Amino acid sequence: MGIQTGFKLGPAIILAIVLIAFVGIGMGHKAKDQDDYWAAGRGIGRVGAGAAIASNWMSAASFLGMAGLLYLKGYFSLAYILGWTGGYVMLLVLMAGQIRRFGKYTAADFIGDRYESQAARVIAALTAIIISLTYAIAQYKGIALMFSWVFGFNYATSVFVGTGVVLAYIIIAGMLGATKNMQFQYVIIITAFIFPLVFIARKLGYFYLIPEIGYGSAVYDLGTKFTDVANIGTQATSAIAPALAEKIAHSNWLYVMPWGVSTTYKWIALCFTMMVGTAGLPHVLSRFYVVPNTRDARWSVVWGLFFIGLLYWSSPAYAGFARVMAAKMGMVPQKKLADAIVVLAAERAGLPQWFCGYLAAGAISAAFSTVSGLLLAAGSAASHDIYYRVINPDASEGSRMMVSKVGVFLLGLIVIIFALKPFALIAQIVAMAFAIAGNTIFPTFLLGIWWSRANKYGAIAGMLVGLGLTVFFFFWGRGAGKGTMLSELVPFTSSSLILMPIALITNIIVSSVTAPPSVEVRKFLCEQVHGIKFE
Repeated sequence: MGIQTGFKLGPAIILAIVLIAFVGIGMGHKAKDQDDYWAAGRGIGRVGAGAAIASNWMSAASFLGMAGLLYLKGYFSLAYILGWTGGYVMLLVLMAGQIRRFGKYTAADFIGDRYESQAARVIAALTAIIISLTYAIAQYKGIALMFSWVFGFNYATSVFVGTGVVLAYIIIAGMLGATKNMQFQYVIIITAFIFPLVFIARKLGYFYLIPEIGYGSAVYDLGTKFTDVANIGTQATSAIAPALAEKIAHSNWLYVMPWGVSTTYKWIALCFTMMVGTAGLPHVLSRFYVVPNTRDARWSVVWGLFFIGLLYWSSPAYAGFARVMAAKMGMVPQKKLADAIVVLAAERAGLPQWFCGYLAAGAISAAFSTVSGLLLAAGSAASHDIYYRVINPDASEGSRMMVSKVGVFLLGLIVIIFALKPFALIAQIVAMAFAIAGNTIFPTFLLGIWWSRANKYGAIAGMLVGLGLTVFFFFWGRGAGKGTMLSELVPFTSSSLILMPIALITNIIVSSVTAPPSVEVRKFLCEQVHGIKFE
Protein backbone atom coordinates (compact mmCIF):
# COMPACT_ATOMS: atom_id res chain seq x y z
CA MET A 1 0.00 0.00 0.00
CA GLY A 2 1.51 3.31 -1.10
CA ILE A 3 0.97 6.87 0.01
CA GLN A 4 -2.55 8.21 -0.49
CA THR A 5 -3.01 10.83 -3.20
CA GLY A 6 -5.70 13.44 -3.81
CA PHE A 7 -6.62 16.78 -2.25
CA LYS A 8 -6.84 16.78 1.57
CA LEU A 9 -8.65 19.77 3.08
CA GLY A 10 -7.34 19.58 6.67
CA PRO A 11 -3.65 19.23 5.74
CA ALA A 12 -4.09 21.90 3.02
CA ILE A 13 -5.41 24.43 5.57
CA ILE A 14 -2.59 23.68 8.01
CA LEU A 15 0.04 23.95 5.29
CA ALA A 16 -1.45 27.20 3.94
CA ILE A 17 -1.32 28.76 7.45
CA VAL A 18 2.32 27.73 7.85
CA LEU A 19 3.32 29.07 4.42
CA ILE A 20 1.53 32.40 5.04
CA ALA A 21 3.39 32.65 8.36
CA PHE A 22 6.71 32.10 6.54
CA VAL A 23 6.08 34.98 4.15
CA GLY A 24 4.68 37.18 6.95
CA ILE A 25 7.75 36.69 9.15
CA GLY A 26 9.99 37.35 6.18
CA MET A 27 8.23 40.64 5.41
CA GLY A 28 8.28 41.61 9.08
CA HIS A 29 12.05 41.24 9.18
CA LYS A 30 12.88 42.59 5.75
CA ALA A 31 16.55 43.23 5.07
CA LYS A 32 17.47 46.92 4.94
CA ASP A 33 21.00 46.57 3.57
CA GLN A 34 23.72 44.09 2.58
CA ASP A 35 24.63 43.36 6.20
CA ASP A 36 21.03 42.40 6.93
CA TYR A 37 20.57 40.53 3.67
CA TRP A 38 23.65 38.32 3.87
CA ALA A 39 24.52 38.22 7.62
CA ALA A 40 21.24 39.13 9.42
CA GLY A 41 22.80 42.31 10.74
CA ARG A 42 25.16 40.14 12.83
CA GLY A 43 22.58 40.43 15.62
CA ILE A 44 21.22 36.91 16.13
CA GLY A 45 21.74 35.50 19.67
CA ARG A 46 23.19 32.13 20.66
CA VAL A 47 19.99 30.13 21.10
CA GLY A 48 18.32 31.83 18.13
CA ALA A 49 21.36 31.18 15.95
CA GLY A 50 21.43 27.59 17.21
CA ALA A 51 17.78 27.12 16.26
CA ALA A 52 18.50 28.69 12.85
CA ILE A 53 21.51 26.38 12.38
CA ALA A 54 19.35 23.37 13.25
CA SER A 55 16.50 24.50 11.01
CA ASN A 56 18.87 25.37 8.17
CA TRP A 57 20.50 21.99 8.61
CA MET A 58 17.38 19.85 9.05
CA SER A 59 16.56 19.56 5.41
CA ALA A 60 14.29 17.17 3.56
CA ALA A 61 17.24 14.78 3.83
CA SER A 62 17.02 14.91 7.62
CA PHE A 63 13.23 14.97 7.91
CA LEU A 64 12.31 12.56 5.10
CA GLY A 65 15.43 11.08 3.55
CA MET A 66 17.17 10.01 6.75
CA ALA A 67 14.23 7.92 7.95
CA GLY A 68 13.86 6.58 4.40
CA LEU A 69 17.46 5.36 4.21
CA LEU A 70 17.27 3.89 7.72
CA TYR A 71 14.06 2.15 6.65
CA LEU A 72 15.86 0.56 3.69
CA LYS A 73 19.39 -0.02 5.01
CA GLY A 74 19.18 -0.10 8.80
CA TYR A 75 22.44 0.27 10.72
CA PHE A 76 24.44 1.23 7.65
CA SER A 77 22.53 4.50 7.37
CA LEU A 78 23.59 5.53 10.86
CA ALA A 79 26.78 6.68 9.12
CA TYR A 80 24.80 9.73 7.94
CA ILE A 81 23.72 10.65 11.47
CA LEU A 82 27.16 10.13 13.04
CA GLY A 83 28.89 11.92 10.18
CA TRP A 84 26.58 14.93 10.15
CA THR A 85 26.62 15.47 13.90
CA GLY A 86 30.34 14.70 14.07
CA GLY A 87 30.90 17.37 11.44
CA TYR A 88 29.43 19.99 13.77
CA VAL A 89 31.78 18.90 16.53
CA MET A 90 34.64 19.33 14.05
CA LEU A 91 33.35 22.79 13.17
CA LEU A 92 33.09 23.71 16.85
CA VAL A 93 36.65 22.63 17.61
CA LEU A 94 38.47 23.67 14.45
CA MET A 95 36.75 26.56 12.72
CA ALA A 96 33.65 28.25 14.19
CA GLY A 97 35.38 30.92 16.30
CA GLN A 98 38.13 31.53 13.75
CA ILE A 99 35.62 32.01 10.92
CA ARG A 100 33.72 34.62 12.94
CA ARG A 101 36.94 36.48 13.82
CA PHE A 102 37.87 36.67 10.15
CA GLY A 103 34.58 38.50 9.65
CA LYS A 104 33.51 37.89 6.06
CA TYR A 105 30.10 37.34 4.48
CA THR A 106 30.69 34.14 2.54
CA ALA A 107 32.97 31.12 2.16
CA ALA A 108 34.35 32.50 -1.11
CA ASP A 109 34.95 35.86 0.60
CA PHE A 110 37.10 34.14 3.20
CA ILE A 111 39.05 32.17 0.59
CA GLY A 112 39.55 35.19 -1.69
CA ASP A 113 40.86 37.46 1.10
CA ARG A 114 42.79 34.81 3.03
CA TYR A 115 44.59 33.59 -0.09
CA GLU A 116 44.79 37.05 -1.72
CA SER A 117 43.48 35.73 -5.03
CA GLN A 118 40.56 36.66 -7.22
CA ALA A 119 40.97 33.38 -9.09
CA ALA A 120 40.63 31.41 -5.83
CA ARG A 121 37.58 33.53 -4.96
CA VAL A 122 35.88 32.74 -8.27
CA ILE A 123 36.66 29.01 -8.05
CA ALA A 124 35.31 28.94 -4.48
CA ALA A 125 32.20 30.87 -5.52
CA LEU A 126 31.49 28.55 -8.46
CA THR A 127 32.06 25.54 -6.21
CA ALA A 128 29.65 27.00 -3.65
CA ILE A 129 27.03 27.41 -6.40
CA ILE A 130 27.50 23.79 -7.55
CA ILE A 131 27.21 22.51 -3.96
CA SER A 132 24.14 24.61 -3.24
CA LEU A 133 22.36 23.62 -6.45
CA THR A 134 23.10 19.91 -5.95
CA TYR A 135 21.87 20.07 -2.36
CA ALA A 136 18.78 22.05 -3.38
CA ILE A 137 17.69 19.37 -5.88
CA ALA A 138 17.02 17.03 -2.95
CA GLN A 139 15.03 19.68 -1.11
CA TYR A 140 12.84 20.36 -4.14
CA LYS A 141 12.11 16.64 -4.35
CA GLY A 142 11.01 16.64 -0.69
CA ILE A 143 8.81 19.71 -1.21
CA ALA A 144 7.23 18.15 -4.30
CA LEU A 145 6.46 14.87 -2.50
CA MET A 146 4.63 16.70 0.29
CA PHE A 147 2.77 19.14 -1.99
CA SER A 148 1.70 16.16 -4.07
CA TRP A 149 0.38 14.35 -0.98
CA VAL A 150 -1.48 17.37 0.42
CA PHE A 151 -2.90 18.99 -2.72
CA GLY A 152 -3.01 16.05 -5.09
CA PHE A 153 -0.75 17.85 -7.61
CA ASN A 154 1.46 15.81 -9.86
CA TYR A 155 5.18 15.87 -9.08
CA ALA A 156 6.11 18.51 -11.67
CA THR A 157 3.37 20.95 -10.60
CA SER A 158 4.39 20.49 -6.97
CA VAL A 159 7.98 21.44 -7.79
CA PHE A 160 6.87 24.69 -9.47
CA VAL A 161 4.41 25.69 -6.71
CA GLY A 162 6.91 24.99 -3.94
CA THR A 163 9.62 26.93 -5.75
CA GLY A 164 7.36 29.98 -6.06
CA VAL A 165 6.74 30.16 -2.32
CA VAL A 166 10.41 29.63 -1.43
CA LEU A 167 11.64 32.32 -3.82
CA ALA A 168 9.01 34.79 -2.64
CA TYR A 169 10.15 35.01 0.93
CA ILE A 170 13.89 34.68 0.24
CA ILE A 171 13.87 37.56 -2.25
CA ILE A 172 11.67 39.68 0.03
CA ALA A 173 13.55 39.09 3.26
CA GLY A 174 17.11 37.89 2.66
CA MET A 175 19.14 36.34 5.50
CA LEU A 176 17.52 38.40 8.29
CA GLY A 177 14.01 37.24 7.41
CA ALA A 178 15.25 33.76 6.54
CA THR A 179 17.03 33.46 9.90
CA LYS A 180 13.93 34.59 11.81
CA ASN A 181 11.90 32.16 9.70
CA MET A 182 14.34 29.36 10.50
CA GLN A 183 13.78 29.84 14.22
CA PHE A 184 10.02 29.55 13.69
CA GLN A 185 10.53 26.65 11.28
CA TYR A 186 12.52 24.72 13.86
CA VAL A 187 9.55 24.73 16.22
CA ILE A 188 7.32 23.44 13.40
CA ILE A 189 9.87 20.82 12.34
CA ILE A 190 10.60 19.29 15.74
CA THR A 191 7.01 19.24 17.03
CA ALA A 192 5.73 17.85 13.73
CA PHE A 193 8.37 15.14 13.81
CA ILE A 194 8.17 13.98 17.43
CA PHE A 195 4.45 14.17 18.32
CA PRO A 196 3.25 11.70 15.63
CA LEU A 197 5.98 9.31 16.74
CA VAL A 198 4.36 9.10 20.18
CA PHE A 199 1.07 7.94 18.66
CA ILE A 200 2.78 5.49 16.28
CA ALA A 201 4.66 3.85 19.17
CA ARG A 202 1.45 3.59 21.18
CA LYS A 203 -0.41 2.09 18.25
CA LEU A 204 2.22 -0.64 17.90
CA GLY A 205 2.34 -1.38 21.62
CA TYR A 206 5.82 0.01 22.32
CA PHE A 207 6.89 2.43 25.07
CA TYR A 208 5.43 5.68 23.81
CA LEU A 209 6.17 8.34 26.44
CA ILE A 210 9.69 8.44 25.00
CA PRO A 211 9.21 6.60 21.69
CA GLU A 212 12.94 6.61 20.96
CA ILE A 213 13.27 4.10 23.83
CA GLY A 214 10.44 2.01 22.40
CA TYR A 215 12.44 1.87 19.15
CA GLY A 216 14.84 -0.56 20.83
CA SER A 217 12.01 -3.04 21.34
CA ALA A 218 10.97 -2.61 17.70
CA VAL A 219 14.47 -3.49 16.48
CA TYR A 220 14.53 -6.50 18.81
CA ASP A 221 11.22 -7.69 17.36
CA LEU A 222 12.48 -7.21 13.82
CA GLY A 223 15.53 -9.34 14.64
CA THR A 224 13.52 -12.11 16.32
CA LYS A 225 9.79 -12.26 15.54
CA PHE A 226 10.05 -10.88 12.03
CA THR A 227 13.05 -12.91 10.88
CA ASP A 228 11.19 -16.15 11.67
CA VAL A 229 9.25 -17.17 8.56
CA ALA A 230 6.66 -19.14 10.52
CA ASN A 231 6.15 -16.34 13.03
CA ILE A 232 5.69 -13.69 10.30
CA GLY A 233 2.60 -15.56 9.12
CA THR A 234 1.03 -15.50 12.58
CA GLN A 235 1.92 -11.80 13.18
CA ALA A 236 0.59 -10.59 9.83
CA THR A 237 -2.83 -8.95 9.50
CA SER A 238 -3.59 -11.11 6.42
CA ALA A 239 -2.44 -14.36 4.88
CA ILE A 240 1.11 -14.32 3.46
CA ALA A 241 2.56 -16.71 0.91
CA PRO A 242 5.63 -18.64 2.17
CA ALA A 243 7.88 -17.12 -0.52
CA LEU A 244 6.88 -13.58 0.49
CA ALA A 245 7.39 -14.41 4.17
CA GLU A 246 10.93 -15.55 3.35
CA LYS A 247 11.65 -12.25 1.57
CA ILE A 248 10.35 -10.25 4.54
CA ALA A 249 12.41 -12.33 6.98
CA HIS A 250 15.60 -11.93 4.91
CA SER A 251 15.02 -8.17 4.51
CA ASN A 252 14.58 -7.73 8.27
CA TRP A 253 17.69 -9.82 8.98
CA LEU A 254 19.74 -7.48 6.75
CA TYR A 255 18.13 -4.50 8.49
CA VAL A 256 19.27 -5.49 12.00
CA MET A 257 22.77 -6.69 11.02
CA PRO A 258 25.42 -3.91 11.25
CA TRP A 259 27.04 -4.83 7.90
CA GLY A 260 24.07 -6.55 6.32
CA VAL A 261 23.79 -4.24 3.31
CA SER A 262 27.37 -3.04 2.83
CA THR A 263 30.96 -3.28 4.06
CA THR A 264 32.74 -1.73 7.05
CA TYR A 265 34.95 0.27 4.69
CA LYS A 266 32.00 1.83 2.89
CA TRP A 267 30.43 2.75 6.24
CA ILE A 268 33.62 4.51 7.35
CA ALA A 269 33.98 6.24 3.96
CA LEU A 270 30.39 7.49 4.10
CA CYS A 271 30.67 8.67 7.71
CA PHE A 272 33.93 10.53 7.00
CA THR A 273 32.49 12.16 3.86
CA MET A 274 29.43 13.39 5.77
CA MET A 275 31.69 14.75 8.52
CA VAL A 276 34.09 16.81 6.38
CA GLY A 277 31.24 17.72 4.03
CA THR A 278 29.31 19.23 6.93
CA ALA A 279 32.33 21.32 7.87
CA GLY A 280 32.66 22.53 4.27
CA LEU A 281 29.10 23.45 3.31
CA PRO A 282 28.94 27.16 2.35
CA HIS A 283 25.42 27.70 3.76
CA VAL A 284 26.51 26.16 7.10
CA LEU A 285 29.71 28.22 7.29
CA SER A 286 27.71 31.41 6.62
CA ARG A 287 25.73 30.77 9.84
CA PHE A 288 28.75 31.91 11.87
CA TYR A 289 28.61 35.39 10.35
CA VAL A 290 25.16 36.18 11.79
CA VAL A 291 26.18 36.14 15.48
CA PRO A 292 27.65 39.17 17.29
CA ASN A 293 30.94 37.65 18.45
CA THR A 294 33.22 34.61 18.61
CA ARG A 295 31.83 33.24 21.88
CA ASP A 296 28.32 33.32 20.47
CA ALA A 297 29.57 31.60 17.30
CA ARG A 298 30.81 28.65 19.37
CA TRP A 299 27.71 28.48 21.57
CA SER A 300 25.44 28.67 18.55
CA VAL A 301 27.07 25.43 17.33
CA VAL A 302 26.47 23.78 20.72
CA TRP A 303 22.80 24.81 20.72
CA GLY A 304 22.47 23.85 17.08
CA LEU A 305 23.89 20.39 17.77
CA PHE A 306 21.44 19.92 20.65
CA PHE A 307 18.45 20.92 18.50
CA ILE A 308 19.65 18.72 15.63
CA GLY A 309 20.14 15.79 17.99
CA LEU A 310 16.48 15.83 18.98
CA LEU A 311 15.46 15.03 15.41
CA TYR A 312 18.23 12.54 14.71
CA TRP A 313 17.33 10.69 17.89
CA SER A 314 13.89 10.14 16.41
CA SER A 315 14.62 9.24 12.75
CA PRO A 316 15.68 5.64 13.49
CA ALA A 317 12.45 5.18 15.48
CA TYR A 318 10.32 6.15 12.47
CA ALA A 319 12.25 3.66 10.33
CA GLY A 320 11.96 0.85 12.89
CA PHE A 321 8.26 1.36 13.51
CA ALA A 322 7.58 1.57 9.75
CA ARG A 323 9.46 -1.72 9.31
CA VAL A 324 7.29 -3.42 11.94
CA MET A 325 4.12 -2.12 10.27
CA ALA A 326 5.33 -3.31 6.85
CA ALA A 327 6.07 -6.79 8.23
CA LYS A 328 2.63 -7.00 9.84
CA MET A 329 1.05 -5.98 6.54
CA GLY A 330 3.02 -8.62 4.68
CA MET A 331 5.13 -6.12 2.74
CA VAL A 332 8.79 -6.01 1.79
CA PRO A 333 10.16 -2.42 2.18
CA GLN A 334 10.19 -0.69 -1.20
CA LYS A 335 12.66 1.92 -2.40
CA LYS A 336 9.96 3.98 -4.13
CA LEU A 337 8.21 4.59 -0.78
CA ALA A 338 11.34 5.34 1.25
CA ASP A 339 11.41 9.14 0.90
CA ALA A 340 7.78 9.39 2.08
CA ILE A 341 8.03 6.80 4.86
CA VAL A 342 7.57 9.34 7.68
CA VAL A 343 4.14 10.44 6.44
CA LEU A 344 3.31 6.91 5.29
CA ALA A 345 4.05 5.53 8.78
CA ALA A 346 1.68 8.10 10.30
CA GLU A 347 -1.04 7.16 7.80
CA ARG A 348 -0.62 3.45 8.43
CA ALA A 349 -0.83 4.03 12.19
CA GLY A 350 -4.26 5.60 11.67
CA LEU A 351 -3.37 9.13 12.76
CA PRO A 352 -5.99 11.77 11.86
CA GLN A 353 -5.45 13.30 8.46
CA TRP A 354 -5.01 16.80 9.88
CA PHE A 355 -2.24 15.44 12.12
CA CYS A 356 -0.52 13.94 9.08
CA GLY A 357 -0.93 17.38 7.49
CA TYR A 358 1.03 18.95 10.33
CA LEU A 359 3.71 16.32 9.75
CA ALA A 360 3.79 17.27 6.06
CA ALA A 361 4.07 20.94 7.09
CA GLY A 362 7.12 19.98 9.16
CA ALA A 363 8.68 18.24 6.16
CA ILE A 364 8.08 21.27 3.96
CA SER A 365 9.44 23.57 6.70
CA ALA A 366 12.60 21.45 6.78
CA ALA A 367 13.02 21.68 3.02
CA PHE A 368 12.16 25.41 2.89
CA SER A 369 14.59 26.36 5.64
CA THR A 370 17.45 24.56 3.91
CA VAL A 371 16.57 25.79 0.42
CA SER A 372 16.56 29.38 1.69
CA GLY A 373 20.05 28.97 3.12
CA LEU A 374 21.27 27.20 -0.01
CA LEU A 375 19.91 29.75 -2.46
CA LEU A 376 21.17 32.64 -0.36
CA ALA A 377 24.63 31.03 -0.25
CA ALA A 378 24.56 30.48 -4.02
CA GLY A 379 23.14 33.96 -4.64
CA SER A 380 25.80 35.57 -2.46
CA ALA A 381 28.49 33.66 -4.34
CA ALA A 382 27.15 34.97 -7.65
CA SER A 383 26.48 38.58 -6.64
CA HIS A 384 28.88 39.39 -3.81
CA ASP A 385 31.86 37.18 -4.64
CA ILE A 386 31.76 37.29 -8.44
CA TYR A 387 29.82 40.44 -9.47
CA TYR A 388 30.90 42.84 -6.73
CA ARG A 389 34.33 41.57 -5.72
CA VAL A 390 35.55 40.68 -9.23
CA ILE A 391 33.45 42.19 -12.03
CA ASN A 392 32.25 45.55 -10.65
CA PRO A 393 33.96 46.64 -7.38
CA ASP A 394 32.30 50.08 -7.66
CA ALA A 395 28.76 48.71 -7.68
CA SER A 396 26.33 50.55 -5.40
CA GLU A 397 24.60 48.76 -2.56
CA GLY A 398 21.28 49.02 -4.40
CA SER A 399 22.62 47.40 -7.56
CA ARG A 400 24.31 44.65 -5.52
CA MET A 401 21.02 43.89 -3.78
CA MET A 402 19.24 43.76 -7.13
CA VAL A 403 21.85 41.41 -8.64
CA SER A 404 21.67 39.18 -5.59
CA LYS A 405 17.88 38.87 -5.78
CA VAL A 406 17.95 38.21 -9.53
CA GLY A 407 20.70 35.64 -8.90
CA VAL A 408 18.67 33.84 -6.25
CA PHE A 409 15.63 33.81 -8.57
CA LEU A 410 17.58 32.41 -11.55
CA LEU A 411 19.38 29.81 -9.45
CA GLY A 412 16.05 28.70 -8.00
CA LEU A 413 14.72 28.18 -11.51
CA ILE A 414 17.84 26.26 -12.57
CA VAL A 415 17.31 23.75 -9.77
CA ILE A 416 13.81 23.05 -11.11
CA ILE A 417 15.29 21.63 -14.32
CA PHE A 418 17.22 18.98 -12.39
CA ALA A 419 14.59 18.45 -9.67
CA LEU A 420 11.93 17.47 -12.22
CA LYS A 421 13.83 14.22 -12.76
CA PRO A 422 16.01 13.55 -9.67
CA PHE A 423 18.70 10.93 -10.15
CA ALA A 424 18.63 9.30 -6.68
CA LEU A 425 17.01 9.21 -3.25
CA ILE A 426 16.94 12.49 -1.32
CA ALA A 427 19.72 11.59 1.13
CA GLN A 428 21.91 10.20 -1.66
CA ILE A 429 21.68 13.44 -3.66
CA VAL A 430 22.62 15.33 -0.52
CA ALA A 431 25.59 12.99 -0.01
CA MET A 432 26.94 14.06 -3.41
CA ALA A 433 26.83 17.71 -2.34
CA PHE A 434 28.70 16.78 0.84
CA ALA A 435 31.39 14.98 -1.14
CA ILE A 436 32.00 18.11 -3.24
CA ALA A 437 32.14 20.34 -0.13
CA GLY A 438 34.40 17.94 1.76
CA ASN A 439 36.87 17.65 -1.13
CA THR A 440 37.09 21.37 -1.98
CA ILE A 441 35.94 23.94 0.60
CA PHE A 442 36.85 22.02 3.78
CA PRO A 443 40.58 21.43 3.11
CA THR A 444 40.94 25.00 1.83
CA PHE A 445 39.37 26.42 5.00
CA LEU A 446 41.30 24.07 7.27
CA LEU A 447 44.70 25.02 5.88
CA GLY A 448 43.69 28.66 5.47
CA ILE A 449 42.95 28.90 9.19
CA TRP A 450 45.65 26.70 10.70
CA TRP A 451 48.63 26.91 8.31
CA SER A 452 49.83 30.40 7.53
CA ARG A 453 52.14 29.09 4.80
CA ALA A 454 49.17 27.99 2.65
CA ASN A 455 49.03 30.30 -0.37
CA LYS A 456 46.84 31.05 -3.37
CA TYR A 457 48.60 28.60 -5.69
CA GLY A 458 48.06 25.75 -3.25
CA ALA A 459 44.42 26.73 -2.66
CA ILE A 460 43.63 26.89 -6.38
CA ALA A 461 45.40 23.60 -7.11
CA GLY A 462 43.75 21.85 -4.15
CA MET A 463 40.23 23.01 -5.05
CA LEU A 464 40.61 22.12 -8.73
CA VAL A 465 42.00 18.67 -7.96
CA GLY A 466 39.29 18.02 -5.35
CA LEU A 467 36.46 19.21 -7.60
CA GLY A 468 37.80 17.48 -10.73
CA LEU A 469 38.25 14.10 -9.04
CA THR A 470 34.86 14.30 -7.31
CA VAL A 471 33.07 14.98 -10.60
CA PHE A 472 35.06 12.26 -12.36
CA PHE A 473 34.22 9.56 -9.82
CA PHE A 474 30.58 10.66 -9.79
CA PHE A 475 30.08 10.09 -13.52
CA TRP A 476 32.60 7.28 -13.98
CA GLY A 477 31.55 5.43 -10.82
CA ARG A 478 27.89 5.42 -11.90
CA GLY A 479 28.74 4.56 -15.50
CA ALA A 480 31.69 2.76 -17.09
CA GLY A 481 33.49 2.19 -13.79
CA LYS A 482 30.55 0.78 -11.87
CA GLY A 483 31.49 -2.39 -10.01
CA THR A 484 35.26 -2.00 -10.51
CA MET A 485 37.73 -2.17 -7.62
CA LEU A 486 38.52 1.55 -7.94
CA SER A 487 34.86 2.58 -7.80
CA GLU A 488 34.47 0.41 -4.69
CA LEU A 489 37.49 2.16 -3.15
CA VAL A 490 36.14 5.62 -4.03
CA PRO A 491 32.29 5.43 -3.92
CA PHE A 492 30.81 8.42 -5.72
CA THR A 493 28.77 9.54 -2.68
CA SER A 494 31.51 8.67 -0.15
CA SER A 495 34.69 9.80 -1.87
CA SER A 496 36.16 12.13 0.76
CA LEU A 497 38.03 9.43 2.67
CA ILE A 498 40.38 9.20 -0.33
CA LEU A 499 39.91 12.46 -2.23
CA MET A 500 39.94 14.98 0.66
CA PRO A 501 43.49 13.98 1.75
CA ILE A 502 44.57 14.16 -1.91
CA ALA A 503 43.22 17.74 -2.18
CA LEU A 504 44.81 18.64 1.18
CA ILE A 505 48.21 17.23 0.21
CA THR A 506 48.03 18.97 -3.18
CA ASN A 507 47.51 22.31 -1.41
CA ILE A 508 50.42 21.63 0.96
CA ILE A 509 52.87 20.55 -1.77
CA VAL A 510 52.07 23.41 -4.15
CA SER A 511 52.13 25.98 -1.31
CA SER A 512 55.50 24.65 -0.11
CA VAL A 513 57.22 25.11 -3.48
CA THR A 514 55.77 28.54 -4.27
CA ALA A 515 56.00 31.97 -2.64
CA PRO A 516 54.38 32.37 0.82
CA PRO A 517 51.40 34.67 1.46
CA SER A 518 52.03 38.32 2.28
CA VAL A 519 53.24 39.36 5.72
CA GLU A 520 49.96 41.27 6.24
CA VAL A 521 47.83 38.12 5.81
CA ARG A 522 50.06 36.02 8.06
CA LYS A 523 50.08 38.72 10.72
CA PHE A 524 46.29 39.11 10.58
CA LEU A 525 45.89 35.34 10.83
CA CYS A 526 48.09 35.13 13.92
CA GLU A 527 46.96 38.22 15.81
CA GLN A 528 43.30 38.67 14.82
CA VAL A 529 42.16 35.12 14.11
CA HIS A 530 44.21 33.14 16.63
CA GLY A 531 45.12 35.85 19.14
CA ILE A 532 48.84 35.11 19.21
CA LYS A 533 51.82 37.35 18.58
CA PHE A 534 53.20 37.39 15.04
CA GLU A 535 56.93 36.86 14.79
